[in-house]
Amino acid sequence: MSQSPTVGAGEFYRPGTPIPHGGRAKRILQNHPEVRTLIGRNLTTFWITVGIVLFQVGMGWLLRDSPWWMVLGAGILIGSLADHALWVIIHEYTHNLVFRSPRANTLGGMLANFPIVVPGGSVFFQRYHMKHHAYLGVYDHDADVPNHWEARLVGNSTWRKALWLLLFPVVQLTRPPRLKELKPIDRWVVINFVVQMTFNAAIWFLISPAALAYLGVSSFFSIGGAPLGARWIQEHYAIFPGQETNDYYGWLNRIQLNIGYHNEHHDFPSVPWNKLPAVKRLAPEAYDTLRYHPSWGGLAWRFVTDPNISLYTRNTRADRGDFRLAEELPEGAKGAGGATPEFAPVEPAGPVSPVA
Repeated sequence: MSQSPTVGAGEFYRPGTPIPHGGRAKRILQNHPEVRTLIGRNLTTFWITVGIVLFQVGMGWLLRDSPWWMVLGAGILIGSLADHALWVIIHEYTHNLVFRSPRANTLGGMLANFPIVVPGGSVFFQRYHMKHHAYLGVYDHDADVPNHWEARLVGNSTWRKALWLLLFPVVQLTRPPRLKELKPIDRWVVINFVVQMTFNAAIWFLISPAALAYLGVSSFFSIGGAPLGARWIQEHYAIFPGQETNDYYGWLNRIQLNIGYHNEHHDFPSVPWNKLPAVKRLAPEAYDTLRYHPSWGGLAWRFVTDPNISLYTRNTRADRGDFRLAEELPEGAKGAGGATPEFAPVEPAGPVSPVA
């Protein structure tokens, strides 16, 4: 992958190659057709959702009469980990990896959103996250790409990068409005908003304001700050030359549902979280040659202190070329062109058909 211009030149990189995930997925399926057996759903994710939601409400109950410093400390040290896992779970519901029905997955995401306290969060995430997969690095469609004004404002300054990382939950809200073809308000967004506000009010009046404050702190630090905030640097910043997407293989994957397996996820977005390590094991030649991040904390420190890394240190492209998600293509064409080929037709009386 060729890239230009150099870091810090006030512009994003321009990769000389198309979105890599469709092509790599095809090669993997040609060499390892058994990877297709990993595609499916994981109902256990629903029970994990219920468990974490009850845990967070229980923590709010325990902290209902606690001083502010205890609420703040518990939210940062404990609640943030729980809420970050809930965001990963919302991500699973977004990809319809829990239930067969899209409506049931939407409702599951709304349940996972309860302790996160952000009204409309899970449903709106569904909208722009699928665009992120389909239009990786396309500025007008991918909310993961920083705003131009945002990148210029932060620059290479150590303190501004640290502040940006801390305030990322707020900064992220400024990106979706620029996206094209994204309907910001619909029936499900309104339902999510009303249900979430009802839950927030119930926590305030039935438990205590301190309980809601705990959930708010947990939510904020599940996205911003270190180490969890470094996930947004890990996934698509061009820290490693020639790589569009990067993995994290550290210990936090054990409690964050393997969200660090990001190349594997973009290659096969219809494989649930519990089977992503199996994708890597079955296709070592595809993933063992890629560089990865061993620590979110270490990455956060490097991002903040290294003047050669800025918000411009990532790839953007004018369009997505022939890349399509398999779900976007008409029946019979799935697996063609540049699409991720998970749902490519299989010959009924023979082995898995190779993807052209």
